[in-house]
Amino acid sequence: MDAKQAAAALLCMLCAASHAQDIGTLSPAPLPSLANPDAPGLPAKELFGRAVSAAKLPAETAGFYSKGCLAGAEQLPVNGPHWQAMRLSRNRHWGHPELVGFLQRFSKKAADASGWPGLLIGDMSQPRGGPMLTGHASHQIGLDADIWMLPMPGRELTRLEREELPSLDVVRADRLDVDPAAWTAKHLAVIRAAAMEPSVQRVLVNPAVKKAMCRTEKGQWWMGKVRPAAQHNYHFHIRLHCPPGDAACVAQDPVPPGDGCDAGLDWWFTGEALNPKPGGAPKPPLLLKDLPAQCSAVLGAK
Repeated sequence: MDAKQAAAALLCMLCAASHAQDIGTLSPAPLPSLANPDAPGLPAKELFGRAVSAAKLPAETAGFYSKGCLAGAEQLPVNGPHWQAMRLSRNRHWGHPELVGFLQRFSKKAADASGWPGLLIGDMSQPRGGPMLTGHASHQIGLDADIWMLPMPGRELTRLEREELPSLDVVRADRLDVDPAAWTAKHLAVIRAAAMEPSVQRVLVNPAVKKAMCRTEKGQWWMGKVRPAAQHNYHFHIRLHCPPGDAACVAQDPVPPGDGCDAGLDWWFTGEALNPKPGGAPKPPLLLKDLPAQCSAVLGAK
């Protein structure tokens, strides 16, 4: 892997952290008020992390998946015919209306394709998008969603279960392949169904999952959308294209040609990838001035 590819892989690693297994709480405490919310050096995550409701503006994404915000967000209902939302205390089940509608439709398709009762849906975005206090680098413009590898049960989960139930790790302990006791054809069917959706730009999976899929799905036209990303043992990540007409949304580069089952996949199983050396100084947090100009209005909207 050349330097450019390695840098892209590192960025993907940084974007992959989701803390999907962190335990939530039934009584989330509100964050303390900021002493000086207009301080020029205040990280933007401190502002967006305190927004508890959507900006009552026309729905619009502004910026890139890892550098932007969201106006007019909708909240995914906690329960649906084929989905249940998890870790409700995080207040991260918001998205652009395109994402919310997609998840409602896709959950039925995924259930039909796999035989699962439905999907457990993890983090989407905050009420106004933007950088998060913990976890993701992406998920900022309301077009990303994490789908748990644990199938939805055939009953409604309790609120406590939604905060404490762990997902399913489908990756072998040595990280070189999937765990045959956990990974099933039904997982593959759900991911396949996601990648075949025209509105899906990428599906991020653990490299071991991509490797397993290449054994049976190599050459399929949709496989190029299934991209390896560090972590993602417990969930996969769906990313939608920019909505039509959202001029402020910054599109991601198209996926490379091919099915992604070539030699580039092998890099993910090298020592360099599995045990990366510590980097230099951490990247400074995004400030409000680093985000699109619309994001100030999004924060200030009622």
